[in-house]
Amino acid sequence: MRTPIYRYVMPFAAITSAALFLTACGAGSAGTGGADASGVAAKSDAVPTTDVVSAEKKDPAAARLLPAGTTRLTVAISVGGTPPGTTYLSDGKTLTGQDVDFTKAVAKVLGIDLTVDQASFEAILPALDSGKYDVGASNFGVTDERRRTIDFVTYVNDGQGFATRKDSKLSKITDLRQLCGLNVATGAGTTFEATLEENKHLCTDAGKKPYQVQTYAEPSAIWSSVQQGRSDIVMSTINGLRYAVARQPGLKFLNEFHRLDVGFAFKKGTKLAPAFQAAVNRLIADGTYDRILKKWGTTGSAIDRSRISPPEIKN
Repeated sequence: MRTPIYRYVMPFAAITSAALFLTACGAGSAGTGGADASGVAAKSDAVPTTDVVSAEKKDPAAARLLPAGTTRLTVAISVGGTPPGTTYLSDGKTLTGQDVDFTKAVAKVLGIDLTVDQASFEAILPALDSGKYDVGASNFGVTDERRRTIDFVTYVNDGQGFATRKDSKLSKITDLRQLCGLNVATGAGTTFEATLEENKHLCTDAGKKPYQVQTYAEPSAIWSSVQQGRSDIVMSTINGLRYAVARQPGLKFLNEFHRLDVGFAFKKGTKLAPAFQAAVNRLIADGTYDRILKKWGTTGSAIDRSRISPPEIKN
């Protein structure tokens, strides 16, 4: 487990435009982003900066579901480097992204402050069990394996997909045996790495050369590997792949492979889950939910209601 790079201890309501978590108001500016009819973000090099959260109000009914005396929680977030995942604004220190907006919005509904720790993706879930963090918010997919030790409160539906170079002959991946003999780039400590490692035997069982799993801690390293030909294909989040392909020349999105619910992560048996579920459902009801998705071009990931630790989607 890696020690968090830095820590902010700051009341959530007091965070300003120069500090962690606030996205500046910018409706109509070049940095506001947007989505087309398919829910894919419109092409732009700028990170969306529309403020879609600050008007959210406390919901007393949802707040009453918090354990007595809860006024501040410690949330761990991993910086992936590319939207709609968590990234930095142009100042190089202000975090933004879809998970950031949902975390901000839920905190406002519940009327609580946050201590925000930046941590490596693979370190967050184990640290929840130790009590180091109260909440993890980094696009964590809900799997049956994770549900053995982690509780989730869902807020979007994303999942696994593939992308590659435009000049590649690869097409839609419906069976991992199509990857046999290839180099597959993905993120370390992710469901993608787990899926690939668990199914390597499919190639050897079929008498074929197994694919090689190449893991990277930073998305930029993944894309460099593909662009430079060291990797043949990328497996990552559906939303992240669509966003990257829309903004980087020479790439193409292949297909969705496996949908997963995505949720806030907690220590198993947490008493925080009902409050977070009520807060997400409030966001869905009052329209903030849709505004967040439209900002990040991820309307195709909308859910009708939040659930607590649902079974893994099998498809």
